[in-house]
Amino acid sequence: MRSKPISLLRAALAGLIAFAAPAVMTPPAAYARPAPDSFADLAAKLLPMVVNIATTQTLKATGANADLPKLPPGSPLEELFKNLLGPNQNLPRHVTSLGSGFIIDPSGLVVTNNHVIEDADQITVTLNDGRSFPAKLLGRDEQTDLALLKISTKVPLPSAKWGNSDSARVGDWVMAIGNPFGLGSTVTAGIVSARNRDINAGPYDDFIQTDAPINRGNSGGPLFDMDGNVVGVNSAIFSPSGGSVGIAFSIPSNLAHDVIDQLRKYGVTRRGWLGVRIQQVTPDIAQGLGLPSPSGALVADVTANGPAAKGGVRNGDVITTFDGKPVADSRALPRIVADTAVGKSVGVDILRKGQRETLKIVVGKLNDGAKPVLAQRPAPARPKTKVSQLGLSLAPIDDAVRGQYHLGRNVKGVVVTAVEPESPAAEKSFQPGDVIVEVQNQPVATPADVMKHFDADTKAGKKIELMLVNRDGNLTFVALDLG
Repeated sequence: MRSKPISLLRAALAGLIAFAAPAVMTPPAAYARPAPDSFADLAAKLLPMVVNIATTQTLKATGANADLPKLPPGSPLEELFKNLLGPNQNLPRHVTSLGSGFIIDPSGLVVTNNHVIEDADQITVTLNDGRSFPAKLLGRDEQTDLALLKISTKVPLPSAKWGNSDSARVGDWVMAIGNPFGLGSTVTAGIVSARNRDINAGPYDDFIQTDAPINRGNSGGPLFDMDGNVVGVNSAIFSPSGGSVGIAFSIPSNLAHDVIDQLRKYGVTRRGWLGVRIQQVTPDIAQGLGLPSPSGALVADVTANGPAAKGGVRNGDVITTFDGKPVADSRALPRIVADTAVGKSVGVDILRKGQRETLKIVVGKLNDGAKPVLAQRPAPARPKTKVSQLGLSLAPIDDAVRGQYHLGRNVKGVVVTAVEPESPAAEKSFQPGDVIVEVQNQPVATPADVMKHFDADTKAGKKIELMLVNRDGNLTFVALDLG
C-alpha cells in the first residue's frame, strides 16, 4: 500500500440490547446483535477464501548517471555516489509489492484493488494453504479501484459470497482478513464506524468506514459481516504514520459486486451517462432559487446532444429523483446514474423555477476517457463598469475582449475584468476572465443588464443574487450576498 504523511493508502458493542417491553404500548427498542464470544469459528471458515497477492514490476534503466546528482566531473563525491549505487545501475530493476484479495467463484476468480496490480508485469496469487498460482488480469476499473483476476486450478476453490452492504449499520461487527505488511493471512475485527464516506478518491466515493485494524498489504482484502458475507473491499486508510489508527475505508459490496460483474462479462465497466455538469445546492443557492431546502443536484451545464439535453433538462434545473431514487445531493447523482443500465428509459424529477416536472431520459454510455479542455487565464483587462457593492468590474464582450481572455465565439455574457480584495465577489472566488451569463435565470449581455438586476433585486429586498458564470469554459452557479 502507498504511504504519505497523512494519507489515504490504497491497500465495542453495537448498542444496547433491547429488553422485553412491558404491557404499556411503547415502540420496542432496536435489536442489536451481541458481541461474539469468539471470532475463531467464523475465521476458520473464511480464511481459505482470502488470498495473498504478490506483483512484480520491471523498471527500465535510464542511463548510468540518471540517479546521480549534478556533481563536478571527476570529483570525490561523484565517485562516492557511483560506489553507493553499485556497478549494475544500467540494468533493469524489479520492484515487488504485496496485497490481498478474495475468491468469488470456485473456478478461481479473485477480486482485489486496482492499485494492488496496477502496472504489474507478473501477478502471483497464494492461497491460505500455501499453494501459489500465476494470475491473469481479466479487467480493472480505476474509478472504483477494483480489479478481477483469474487463476487456474484442478479442483474447485472455496469462495466468498457477496453480502448486502446497504444493510450494514453503524455499530455492526465486521471482520477483515488480509496480508498486512506481507506477514500472511491475518484476521482483525471491529465495527462499522460510518457510512457513505467521501474521501476524494474518485467520483463514486461511498465508502464504509471501519475501525477494524487495516494496514499496508490489506488492500483488496474482504470486509465480512458476522454471517460471513462480504460487505466491503478494504481499500484505504487514514494514517499519519502509515499504520492503522482505527480509520479505514472499504468499497461497499453492492458497488463492488456490480463493477466486478461487468469486468467479468466485458473486461471493462459500462456506466450510465446523463450528460450534465452538476454542483451542490448550498444554502445560499437554495435561497437564490427559492427552494425549501438545500438538497438535490443543481444542473450547471448540459452537454449538447447528450441524454439530458435530448430529454429536456436545462441549466438551473434541480434534479431531485432519478429512476425513482432520491437525489440527496450532487454526490449521489453520479453514483445513481453510473449504476443505471445503458439504454434504459428513466423518469427524472426536477425543480424548474419552483415548479416540479418529470422528464423521460434514455441513459447513455459514459466515456471515462473524455476530459474537458480548460482555457488559460488571461491578464486583467481595463475596467469598464464597476459594481462597487459587490467588488466587481465588468465589461461587455467584443473581439478585443475575446482575444484578451481567450473566449470562444459562442461565449456570451458580461466579462469580469477586476475583483476587489475582501469583497463579496472575492469571497466567491471571482477572477478576471469569468463571464456572467445569467442573473436570476435571465441572460445578460452588457454591464448595464447586470446592474439593472442588482438594483431591482436590492430594492425588492432580496438577500442573494444567483448568477450563472462561465469559468474556464465550465458553467457554474454562484450565489452572491447582496447585503
